[in-house]
Amino acid sequence: MIEPIIGRYLRLDLEGRPHRVYVEEAGQGIPLLLLHTAGSDGRQWRHLMNDAAVTDRFRCIAFDMPWHGKSSPPEGWQGEEYRLTTAAYTGMALAVSAALGLDRPLVMGCSIGGRIVLDLAAGHAEAVRGVIGLQSSAFVAPYYDTEWLHHPHAHGGEVCAGVVSGLIAPTAPEADRWETLWHYMQGGPGVFRGDLHFYKGEGDLRPRLAGIDTKRCPVVLLSGEYDYSCRPEDTLATAAAVPGAEAVIMKGLGHFPMSEDYAALRVHLLPALARFDSIS
Repeated sequence: MIEPIIGRYLRLDLEGRPHRVYVEEAGQGIPLLLLHTAGSDGRQWRHLMNDAAVTDRFRCIAFDMPWHGKSSPPEGWQGEEYRLTTAAYTGMALAVSAALGLDRPLVMGCSIGGRIVLDLAAGHAEAVRGVIGLQSSAFVAPYYDTEWLHHPHAHGGEVCAGVVSGLIAPTAPEADRWETLWHYMQGGPGVFRGDLHFYKGEGDLRPRLAGIDTKRCPVVLLSGEYDYSCRPEDTLATAAAVPGAEAVIMKGLGHFPMSEDYAALRVHLLPALARFDSIS
């Protein structure tokens, strides 16, 4: 059986440099832009993009950030260190949306993606119709040494997978657990660490929460209970700081709900998506 997901390459400039970005798409209707986690890529969304209950109503678009998955780094990458920033990440999401001609997409991201949707809601409400944050919080204090994610004495991919393995719920189906980890094992040297520059340092979005107007840009946060990175209390504190934001703590799910156990996420996700059906 051929899946309905179609992959293409998009050529566009990001921060003044040409890039070739891999994009997958499925479905039709309201544009839904999907942002993957740190150190992984858009394959995390494959279950959602094969779900007719979603794709019958939403045009789902998942892209691999530069340096991730099938999106190569820009020319000259060998002479620099990859470090993701808030400005680069927000600009990237908006640039992809504009290049694809998306009309005020709903944006859903997980982990670092769940963080950056808060910046989109705060500063670019006119460009999006709403945001859904999976494992979303405005700040996470560093809790491990990121130097081991790119170290000559360790296998980078296996270390990255080892670091995130404890963030997957113990009830996750075995096949989905290992597929999630496989994506981490394939990451480029130093890429996961570079993403965490944003997640655990530069990208503290707590000062921006008060600027979010949920009447203009609704905010829904869905977080799994098994997560010591974005803890349930972190998501609840973020939602409490955004008047009108909705937050749900999902039983039996961890840090990668869309890839580790999509069936369990779906119970919460479909009602969340339904609220955006009538927003123009």
